[in-house]
Amino acid sequence: MNPFRASFRIQFLLGFLVCAGVLAYAFHTQFRDVNPLDPCPLCIFQRIAFFSLGVVFLLGALHGPAQRGWRRVYGVLALVAAGVGIAVAGRHVWITHLPADQVPSCGAPFEFMRQTMGPMKLIQKVMTGSGECAKVDWTFLGLSMPAWSLLCLILLAVWAGYAAFRRR
Repeated sequence: MNPFRASFRIQFLLGFLVCAGVLAYAFHTQFRDVNPLDPCPLCIFQRIAFFSLGVVFLLGALHGPAQRGWRRVYGVLALVAAGVGIAVAGRHVWITHLPADQVPSCGAPFEFMRQTMGPMKLIQKVMTGSGECAKVDWTFLGLSMPAWSLLCLILLAVWAGYAAFRRR
């Protein structure tokens, strides 16, 4: 089966499965027995973006609209979710490449900030990043986890755009 010729429903189901796989791996690295990796605040926001994108993919797959207008609605929603994730992951990659003397200092733990700040202040504080966000604990093929996250989000955005806006 060629996924590029599959139905909208199958293409969005594949997008959902990729999002679920990425999240499953992220939680695996956090909760494994040997050398667990605690997510920084920007990592948590990237997980939220993958979750949101996965929900859009799943809803689109379950609905499986025949009308082009509905497919485009799902496409726009997916592109918005992916775009937010791309912005967060891009910021995270940028912070990991800063020289050591330019990295922001480590702040309060995310859970403490969540309990003591309003939502807009929390988002603003998290998006400025911190020293814990600059630390690279994991690489694969020379890319850090935030870089892989950015790459996956870009590919998922392209996939969603292709599935939702191509002529059938």
